[in-house]
Amino acid sequence: MFSISSSSFLGIEAKPVTIETDVSFGMSQFTIVGLPDASVKESRDRIRSAIKHSGFSFPRGRITVNLAPADIKKQGPMYDLPIALSILVSQGTVPFEAFDTSVVIGELALDGSVRPIKGVLLSAIMAKRLGYKTLYVPKQNTKEACAVSGLTILGVESIRHLIDHAQKRSVIEPTTETISSSSPTFPVCFSSIQGQALAKRGLEIAAAGGHNVLLSGPPGTGKTLLARALPSILPPLTTDESIEATCIASIAGILDSTEGLILQRPFRAPHHSSSAISLVGGGSWPMPGEISLAHRGVLFLDELPEFPRHVLEHLRQPMEDGFVTISRAHATVRFPARFTLVAAMNPCPCGFVSDPNKPCVCTPNQIQLYKKRLSGPLLDRIDLQIEVSNIPAETLFQSFESETSEVILKRILVAKQKQADRFSESTCLSNAEIDASHFRVWCAHTKAAQSLLLQASRAQSLSPRTITRILKVARTIADLHQTDSIEEIHVAEALQFRQIAEPLRG
Repeated sequence: MFSISSSSFLGIEAKPVTIETDVSFGMSQFTIVGLPDASVKESRDRIRSAIKHSGFSFPRGRITVNLAPADIKKQGPMYDLPIALSILVSQGTVPFEAFDTSVVIGELALDGSVRPIKGVLLSAIMAKRLGYKTLYVPKQNTKEACAVSGLTILGVESIRHLIDHAQKRSVIEPTTETISSSSPTFPVCFSSIQGQALAKRGLEIAAAGGHNVLLSGPPGTGKTLLARALPSILPPLTTDESIEATCIASIAGILDSTEGLILQRPFRAPHHSSSAISLVGGGSWPMPGEISLAHRGVLFLDELPEFPRHVLEHLRQPMEDGFVTISRAHATVRFPARFTLVAAMNPCPCGFVSDPNKPCVCTPNQIQLYKKRLSGPLLDRIDLQIEVSNIPAETLFQSFESETSEVILKRILVAKQKQADRFSESTCLSNAEIDASHFRVWCAHTKAAQSLLLQASRAQSLSPRTITRILKVARTIADLHQTDSIEEIHVAEALQFRQIAEPLRG
């Protein structure tokens, strides 16, 4: 009996799997045990054909392959290559010592070639953590695997390619990919958006502190354009954030195999017909949803009231905790979901109730029902609620050019550096993540600022959560002003971004 090391996935974490193969005399039979799913069971036919087309003989007799441990479900075609390799090792075609300290993953085609798979980065992280020296992956996945240093990455093109390497007939050269240093490109720059100074300022604060944003206004005022310009002023991903985002994209199967590490913050814009599972994640075998694919990036929900209310309510817990836990009978999986929510909506069904130049044709009852599609608890979790109004046509043709995204980004990077210094001994990465244990210290404010906030709280009946979020926004504004303490002017600016909360609740 011989064994080859491979891996399986639970959430965004890879688990070690040992593939044990026993070939014995008896009636010809090929059995795979160890809680395999249908795709793993189907690998028997792929493996048999791939071995024969690669010029090797497939053993006659009873073949039993065990995927250990047997209490972890195995799914996907990633076990094709290691199972085929273990069968060849059991026949003495290749010495077992050649793969003693290695992890092998890959899908096989019928002709023996190796196809790309998902989750390679997770397997590489696991291999390094457990002390393996070498990782054999499909040739197309080498860039992704090379994100993990201290591990020899060998890209395999076919079974014959791998066996020739093990028999020292030829050598697979280790892959040493370098992370691209090219600057990301963005479709929309802030300089191309005329007017809307208040909305631009709100998005600058959101980018600096990781705060959630709601853009409300008549149709055609530029809400979607503003949202799509936001990635151009987001700070670049750190190495740890990049690996996290790449792991999620890899396990979801949306990572470009030629891309390697994700270097640009994710921007996800699901349609309002999305289901709760597609938005939050789930399924019989839990997979990440849009909120996890937007981790450390932006989740843009256009036409927010058009989303089913029960779907939007699923966002409340992840917006607070930064992760989503999905429980099933066989496993409980936790996916990270620390995203910046940017939502856009019209103020009424026709969109013109807040437009002074166009009449609204909606009845009061229609407006009331429209507003009730959004719950108060959800709106309470949105820090910046910005009214985007129509601008005069003359503004569109002015020769004056607005600030570019590069200029705004410079101010944001200075504010982010202050946050990095503040959170150096904490797990927080932005002001929006400040927890209760550090809130009083990191959101220290002057008496004048406190007096203004108390006055606003009494006038608007603000909830404790709303007050806390206002102070976090004020903290970000103070960082943009390079001020250590939150002052009255910072609280005043933070308060003006809560003005449309009450009318929306209806």
